[in-house]
Amino acid sequence: MAIIAPDIGIDLGTANTQVYVKKKGIVIDEPSLLVVDRGGRHAIRAIGEEARVLLGRTSGDVTAVRPLSDGMIRDFDMTQYMLQYFVRKAIGASRLVKPKAVITIPCRISPIERRAIRKAAVYAGVREGQLQLVEKPFAAAVGSGLPVFEPMGSMVVDIGGGTTEAAVISLGGVVVSRSIRIGGVKMDEAIIAYVKREFNMLIGDRTAEDVKMTLGAALPLKEERRVLVRGRDMITNLPQTAEISSSRVYEALKAPCQAILSAIQHVLERTPPELAGDVMRSGIHLTGGGAQLFGLDQYIASELDMPVLLARDPMSCAALGAGHLADNIELLHRIGKTSFLREDGEE
Repeated sequence: MAIIAPDIGIDLGTANTQVYVKKKGIVIDEPSLLVVDRGGRHAIRAIGEEARVLLGRTSGDVTAVRPLSDGMIRDFDMTQYMLQYFVRKAIGASRLVKPKAVITIPCRISPIERRAIRKAAVYAGVREGQLQLVEKPFAAAVGSGLPVFEPMGSMVVDIGGGTTEAAVISLGGVVVSRSIRIGGVKMDEAIIAYVKREFNMLIGDRTAEDVKMTLGAALPLKEERRVLVRGRDMITNLPQTAEISSSRVYEALKAPCQAILSAIQHVLERTPPELAGDVMRSGIHLTGGGAQLFGLDQYIASELDMPVLLARDPMSCAALGAGHLADNIELLHRIGKTSFLREDGEE
């Protein structure tokens, strides 16, 4: 039995949670989801990937719970149970010395929410006093290999499930940032709303995500594509099938894409001139699962007339960054504690 648990990095996301274990890499990449009995909040049927498989296919006596919303903890108890499950699955439970951990957090977060995350992590088995919270864009920049500790500006836009966070980073700190409650989940909701409006049909989250992955784009596709979608008729409550085109999905996703662009513009307008020049040269780096929307990088680049680059592994950048910081604890002392142009506002 190993006595000392390895250090870990955790990217705690609205849609997915990833756990990085020292010398092993990312060992957990599962939905931030639980399936519980309706009658008892603590009667948990499944967590993570097992819960995703059950989603939409369970009886009426159970319900799906997403304990995080817009990057924040909305159900503290469920977050505790979920984190504990992921940590134990990643490193095991039979450790005498608990692990050190680096956990990603949104730029927009209150002291109360910080304490909630710390408390949940300690409950999950992280060593108290050896927990570091790092802002997600900073972790994503580290995971992307950007020179975050150098005297130059790097811009990261992390598009997650619940939030999009745009930040300019320099000298180990976030200089200016903007966080909005728009991400992959809002894109799915936009598709659900479109199908509901056009076909009087209800579809589930998984179906909407499948449509987004198949037809979703931030720019019009050169060739029109279509898919059949199955759902429930809102009038008859019977199963229904509808054909959806890529041009309609593009129209449905216009608003979320424009909101992301506005957040980026907001940050650029408030970036000091010297750092703005650095960003113009090095470009904007897109990370997060939502950044994989087809054509999003081209859309932003055309609107801003500057380079936009999609990270090599956008979904894992934040977890890899948190893991790198956990592997190199000395770097944590170089992270800036204050930033003079921070904007923790939201939309």
